[in-house]
Amino acid sequence: MKKRMLLATLAAGTMVVSLAGCSGGASGGSGGGEGDGKLVGVAMPTKSSERWIQDGNAVKEQLEKEGFKVDLQYAEDDIPTQVSQIENMITKGASVLIIASIDGTTLTSVLQEAKDGDIPVIAYDRLIRDSENVDYYASFDNYKVGVQQANSVLNGLGLVDLEGKPTEGAPAGPFNIEMFAGSPDDNNATFFWDGAQDTLKPFIDAGTLKVASGQTSFEQAATLRWDGETAQKRMENILTSTYSDGSKVNAVLSPYDGISRGIISALTDAGYSVGDGWPVISGQDAELDSVKAIESGEQYATIFKDTRQLASEAVKMAVAVLNGEKPEVNNTEDYDNGKKVVPSFLLESQIVVKDNIQEVLVDSGYWTEDEIKG
Repeated sequence: MKKRMLLATLAAGTMVVSLAGCSGGASGGSGGGEGDGKLVGVAMPTKSSERWIQDGNAVKEQLEKEGFKVDLQYAEDDIPTQVSQIENMITKGASVLIIASIDGTTLTSVLQEAKDGDIPVIAYDRLIRDSENVDYYASFDNYKVGVQQANSVLNGLGLVDLEGKPTEGAPAGPFNIEMFAGSPDDNNATFFWDGAQDTLKPFIDAGTLKVASGQTSFEQAATLRWDGETAQKRMENILTSTYSDGSKVNAVLSPYDGISRGIISALTDAGYSVGDGWPVISGQDAELDSVKAIESGEQYATIFKDTRQLASEAVKMAVAVLNGEKPEVNNTEDYDNGKKVVPSFLLESQIVVKDNIQEVLVDSGYWTEDEIKG
């Protein structure tokens, strides 16, 4: 991954996020703040996705500004490694744990250890399931993200605007659409899927959209670990089994940029070319390579979830719980992890298409114009 710097101006001041300086391990903060040198354990799933590197660094930088020491670890999508890392954080005396889980159902025992040690747990972006020992959850409105993904596909087909309002004189179709879902062990994946399906269903029922492969269930569409190569192989199989008669895919619902890039590779290998019946493809996370793909026309849209804001909310939660206060939440109903409804703070996301890359991503300082054009 290329070394690059993100400069983002936040309400709390200027935060510098270095995507190259992302190694784990405890590091002391230089700021005064309210942390008083207390240790916070930050467990992230993997460095293989650009967004988790951004998340980890953003959380670390902001915690250090508050005066905390930070033990930031990446588990490379290996569940036993993440469990061991969290155990080590507890042993080191972490005062709070901020966890973006690999599999939200596999942390029950280690979270009981945290509870026994009176260590609060904040689930970061991915809800931790099947445990009573999750205190708070910071994420985005994940159902709405799914709605936005579906609307971006419908917009690319000329059926609705980006807000989902029907387009006057919209084409009748039918359009062939294929659908991908996220990892079945990630609670967010079902929220994305449900939001998208509820939005697409009226168009499928009306015959405007047709899932030619017949693969319409979450189980059929799921992509373990959000892996792009897995998505590429599935797309290749769909093209071979369903479209060998010369028919074309007009749209692909993709829940994540890495999956989208796998889909793009499969389409390219099958002879599709941009500008000549190239399908509309959605995405999520505004990863740099996918923003470039939007510029080139390979990907139609992505969903921008500002990790700087998410990091800020997680840090606010950590400060509040250590001060014996209740963190601010805005949802106490929707995020049931199987044992309890976890109090949550949900942030808003944005659809990014070629026409608003400058406004949404460059003007906000998330990416620079040189990075996108480079």
